[in-house]
Amino acid sequence: MSEPRYRIAFVTTQADSMGGSHVHVRDLSTALAARGHQVCVMVGGEGPFIRQLQERGIDVVPLRHMVRPISPAQDVRAIAELRQKLREFSPDLVSAHSSKAGLLARIAGWSRRIPTLFTAHGWSFAEGIPERQRRVYIAAERSVRRISPLIVCVAEGDRALGVKEGVASSDQIIVIYNAMPDSPERANPTTQPPRIVSVARLDEQKDHPTLLCALAEVRDRAWQLDLVGGGARADELRDLAHELGLAERVHFHGTQTDVRPFLRDAQIFALISNWEGFPRSTLEAMRTGLPVVVSDLGGSREAFEEGVSGYSVPPRDIARLTEVLRDLIDHPEKRARMGQAARQRYEELFTFDRLVQQTEAAYAELLARAGQRKRRG
Repeated sequence: MSEPRYRIAFVTTQADSMGGSHVHVRDLSTALAARGHQVCVMVGGEGPFIRQLQERGIDVVPLRHMVRPISPAQDVRAIAELRQKLREFSPDLVSAHSSKAGLLARIAGWSRRIPTLFTAHGWSFAEGIPERQRRVYIAAERSVRRISPLIVCVAEGDRALGVKEGVASSDQIIVIYNAMPDSPERANPTTQPPRIVSVARLDEQKDHPTLLCALAEVRDRAWQLDLVGGGARADELRDLAHELGLAERVHFHGTQTDVRPFLRDAQIFALISNWEGFPRSTLEAMRTGLPVVVSDLGGSREAFEEGVSGYSVPPRDIARLTEVLRDLIDHPEKRARMGQAARQRYEELFTFDRLVQQTEAAYAELLARAGQRKRRG
């Protein structure tokens, strides 16, 4: 008996950047379409995300009123627009991604009686987010709890936080770890002097200043840093690198549609943050065979084995980050050993086939719950 095939409407906020949720939607929608599902991605704005979807043959529906900032009047228009687009596409289910789109899509889907699954790529009320913003998003999530039959978190830490803050009950949230399609690129962690790569937007979520300050403490070692990502803090970080005497060692590469060459040429991966969910860039690095260094936030440390395939460091702890980086810079054999362990862990836990299969099972569970509610009604 063949597996059921669905009409799936993905909804996400903006197309002008390529964050982790965009990569997730791009790769997942492509894989599901290849498996026979009919897929449509509804997204606000214009940008590289739409171009990449179209190159893969994915239907895209632009949303004029879907924007990132909270704006009651604009958000009401966005819900109305979403309702219209959902009526036209008539999906079996809606798969919503990013906090803003997750809220509006659940309201629009509920009003159209379309089962809606929300994937939280890290909560907007995670540890490290400003308290006022946290309170706003907690209240917003609690307001749609009744119409959220199933929520996917990408890490156990996120699931626990959602239950703790009362945005969902334990039976409303499941965990499907992020994943990345495999790639042939492999790093050589023993190469000297080492290149350290950080793939991250240059914005308030990421703590590049702590990374630069830690590297300033090991300026007596030979190393180079590649910052891959664009964002509003680029000039500020260039100034900081100059003040620390690191301008010749720190290379700003801006937004890249393909980060694999930077990972392939690196020997250490670092993602230092103020808040996190379960970063996909860490998995990209592990897939390439790199030891990883991340801030101990959200579900970041769930990706690897501490001290075996990577290190987690306390947020904003320059001293501990300096210690870890010095150790990896000084010991190429350790980098190679940890990189091999990181690649093995990727193969065991984070392959993309696993994510697709678990997502299809989540869709079936969502539709089964919706059917139970209809029968009870």
